Amino acid sequence: MTLEPIVFGTAATLSTLAGGLLTLRLSHRIVLILGVTAGVVLGVAVFDLLPEAITLARDLWHPRSLVAFAALGLGVYMLVDRTMHHAAWLPARWRVHLAPATLTLHSLMDGMGIGIAFQIDTRAGWLVALAVLTHDLADGVNTVSLCLAAKSEEAARRWLVLNGAAPILGVLLGLSIAVPPGMLAPLMAVFAGVFLYIGACELLPRSYARDPRLRTTLASLAGMALMFVVTSIAH
Repeated sequence: MTLEPIVFGTAATLSTLAGGLLTLRLSHRIVLILGVTAGVVLGVAVFDLLPEAITLARDLWHPRSLVAFAALGLGVYMLVDRTMHHAAWLPARWRVHLAPATLTLHSLMDGMGIGIAFQIDTRAGWLVALAVLTHDLADGVNTVSLCLAAKSEEAARRWLVLNGAAPILGVLLGLSIAVPPGMLAPLMAVFAGVFLYIGACELLPRSYARDPRLRTTLASLAGMALMFVVTSIAH
C-alpha cells in the first residue's frame, strides 16, 4: 500500500526532470517551446484540473462554486503578479520566481493527491497517479520555459530541481497527514484559475511577442490538443 504511491511519486519526479532537461537542451528553440507550453498550461487547466475538481466534488460542492474558486485563483494570482511587477522595493530577480514557485506548489499538491488517494482507495490512487503522470513531463517543460523566458537559466535549473523533488515529497506528506477529501476539489479549481492566468496572460503574450507568425499560434493550439488527448486517455 505504501510502496505503490512512492513508486508513482518517483516516476513523477523523473518525468518532471526529463521534461525540464529536454527544454534546457532545446533552449535555442525557446519561442516555439513557449508557444507549446502556453497551450499545455491552458490544456492542463481546462482538460485536467477543472474536470478533476468536478469529479472530486461529488455532492460536496456545486459546479458553480468550483468555477468561483477558479476565478478566485486567477484573481489572487493576477493581483500578486501585478503587485510584484510594480513593487519598486522588490528586487527584480524575485519576480522571476513567482510562476515557477506556483508550478512547484502544484507539483507538491499533485504528490499529496496521490498519497491521499491511496489512503482512501487503491483504485482511486491509481487513477490520480496516472492523471498526474500524464502532465508531469509538461510541468518540467513549463517550469524551465518560464525561467528561460525571463532570461534566467540559473533559476531554471534551481526550480527544476525543486519541482522535480516536489511530487515525491508531496506523496510522503499525503501519506502522513490527513487532508479532508472535501478540500481537494476547491484546491484543484484554484490551481486551474492560476494556470489559466499563467497560460493566457504570461506565456501566450510572451511567445507571440517574440514571434508573431502563425506557427507560434499553431504551437499553442497543438499544446492544448496534446493535453486533451493525454488527459482523455488517462481518464
